[in-house]
Amino acid sequence: MKRSFADVASGLVVLAGFVLAAAMYRVLPDPMPSHFGMDGRPDDFLPKFWGVFLFPLVMLAVTLLLAVLPRISPRGFEMERFAGTWKILRLTMLAFLLFVQILVLDAARSGRPLSNRVVIGAVGLLFVIIGNFLGKLTRNFFAGIRTPWTLANEEVWYRTHRLAGKLFVAAGLLIAASGFLTFTPKVLIGMAGAIGAAALIPVVYSYFVYRKLEQRPRTSA
Repeated sequence: MKRSFADVASGLVVLAGFVLAAAMYRVLPDPMPSHFGMDGRPDDFLPKFWGVFLFPLVMLAVTLLLAVLPRISPRGFEMERFAGTWKILRLTMLAFLLFVQILVLDAARSGRPLSNRVVIGAVGLLFVIIGNFLGKLTRNFFAGIRTPWTLANEEVWYRTHRLAGKLFVAAGLLIAASGFLTFTPKVLIGMAGAIGAAALIPVVYSYFVYRKLEQRPRTSA
């Protein structure tokens, strides 16, 4: 089977994660930081091996999982219809994980605080990219806004994901802009609110769209 650019790029990203971890292993501390506080300093740790190879192992698991899901999708909800979009989203998530891995390993090696502004900017960009592709997803059980109403009606799915795409882009831009602010609990609450709104509003919207469509008079055959 011919591999697409996204397939090859995804494999290279995962490989880069393992190569980077192995290359830096000798100069990294034991234990390894596994969580960073709002000030960018580590506040939780893992044994060195798991701390160093955590990100590439997660990337490998994500790659395998996202490769399996299209194969087990039920009939009528096939994911092949948006296979190209699925691969781009997979590559985007893997690239995000690799980027964060680079930041974490550099902070662990140097002892400098993790740059929360850079991480926030990357999260915002991730949301913007996802938002731009949400509208290209067709009905399935594994990706998108999967409510009883979107799964029951193709038009509800389409309308909901058009709205969700716009909300994800807006939330991503807001999150990225937050990276220029001082990282305080208020900023964190604002970002959480943007993420919550982008996720919750489409769910509620799908219900009302479904109800509206179901109340339309049906033409007789």
